[in-house]
Amino acid sequence: MLDVVFQDAEVVDGSGGPSYRADVVVDRGRITAIVQEAAAAGCQRPTATRTVDAEGLVLAPGFIDMHAHSDLALLRDPDHSAKAAQGVTLEVLGQDGLSYAPVDDRTLGEVRRTIAGWNGGGPGDDAVDLDWRTVGGYLDRLDTAHGGAGIAVNAAYLVPQGTVRMYAMGWEDRPATPAELDRMRRLVAEGLEQGAVGLSSGLTYTPGMYAPDAELTELCRVVASYGGYYCPHHRSYGAGALRAYEEMIALTREAGCPLHLAHATMNFAENEGRAPELLALLDRALEAGADISLDTYPYTPGCTTLLALLPSWAQEGGPEAVLARLADGAVAERIGHDLEVTGSDGCHGVPVDWSTIEVSGVSDPALADRVGRRPASWEEARALLLADRLGTTILQHVGHEENVRAIMRHRVHTGGSDGILQGAKPHPRAYGTFPEYLGRYVREEGVLSLEECVAHLTSRPAARLQLPDRGLVREGYVADLVLFDPATVAAGATYEAPRTPPTGIPYVLVNGRFTIEDGRRTDVLAGRAVRRTPL
Repeated sequence: MLDVVFQDAEVVDGSGGPSYRADVVVDRGRITAIVQEAAAAGCQRPTATRTVDAEGLVLAPGFIDMHAHSDLALLRDPDHSAKAAQGVTLEVLGQDGLSYAPVDDRTLGEVRRTIAGWNGGGPGDDAVDLDWRTVGGYLDRLDTAHGGAGIAVNAAYLVPQGTVRMYAMGWEDRPATPAELDRMRRLVAEGLEQGAVGLSSGLTYTPGMYAPDAELTELCRVVASYGGYYCPHHRSYGAGALRAYEEMIALTREAGCPLHLAHATMNFAENEGRAPELLALLDRALEAGADISLDTYPYTPGCTTLLALLPSWAQEGGPEAVLARLADGAVAERIGHDLEVTGSDGCHGVPVDWSTIEVSGVSDPALADRVGRRPASWEEARALLLADRLGTTILQHVGHEENVRAIMRHRVHTGGSDGILQGAKPHPRAYGTFPEYLGRYVREEGVLSLEECVAHLTSRPAARLQLPDRGLVREGYVADLVLFDPATVAAGATYEAPRTPPTGIPYVLVNGRFTIEDGRRTDVLAGRAVRRTPL
């Protein structure tokens, strides 16, 4: 007997084509039959061990989060409802050039300190035993997490260029030597051989931002040789944003490497209303033969660490060196001048407007009263960085709604939450991105049709990841599926209550097993590491 049949579902299959009514059968983790209403007339309907009445529900491929920061959350929290309840069935980790593999002991300690605000796992946080050192070891750990049961949703991984540079040459702001560049090439190649889908960078984060274009181009040549893609958080989303986009397009074309632009938007006052310029730039490159995609989240504020705003020179040497500079009054005054007057490269070349900076989380529980507050000055921000040992996360209210809407309509757009799950008051995108697309931008405002939107969130990212049997509702495909009510689906998460679950998503299947059933999280851990398909 077959496992389950969804009867009378409205199938939006991820292709962008019109929806249709059908019974969809799942067995042993795959879609085994799709019987459309017209074909079923006068025929015996498929039967299974379980029948789900899907009348009034849309059945679609599971959503793929192209930009996730769940690197430790998947290991720490078996429930992981933040993503599972949204209909996410696959997340892409290792983002923004900083993650936990490949590392040696020194590098692991440094990266843990640097991105504790993103992922936790800093000093004193022993909830996850970081006992791997290679990309393959990390992916194996995902497969065997939680006593061997696995993880809540599937996960793919990008080799993080900043971590690779940290491993190969520390935190120095200089070009790599030939030997160091060779070592970085080997580390990237090993990560891809072990299953990574590409390379990420965080080019406003140290030490990745210290890499010149020539170095990045060489690493992208390695990525291209393995059939992966490059995913940069580029050098500016503020002053000089268009030049930064142009730089990434030129660099990857020289390397012959596909390009996926991370959280591609135009922020800060300098870029209000300028999304059409970015889209024109992309269109010219696409017409000339470039292989480009991008992701965005459907909100205007950004989210990062307070540390990230500091100028790159102040971050050279790693976390302890930063703390020493912050404790030195004269050096701290120079940092403040860069932040408030010159425009720090860590803040995209734009002077910080403290009224746009809201504390969303702290590492030290004794500082919990700072969450939700906005530092009044650099001195207040400096004191918080010192007290919290650099572990503070922030929301940065610098986006523009018209830019968000314009970019999400583009033909190479995909969805990515950029969801940071840490902090007492995280960005609601971590818990609401995908239902926000479906509820607000499809049903309420008509920015995208339902069929278009589902394609953006499913088949397009699956194509970028080169997954031959995911991202569509097709016979033979893996049964990563979401069923939602198009009349009620909505994000519950808000800025005041950011962990509120979504509504209107009663069923989610990961690898053919119910992760969400009747609107509630089951105890199923069906997710696995999704490794790059060898060439």
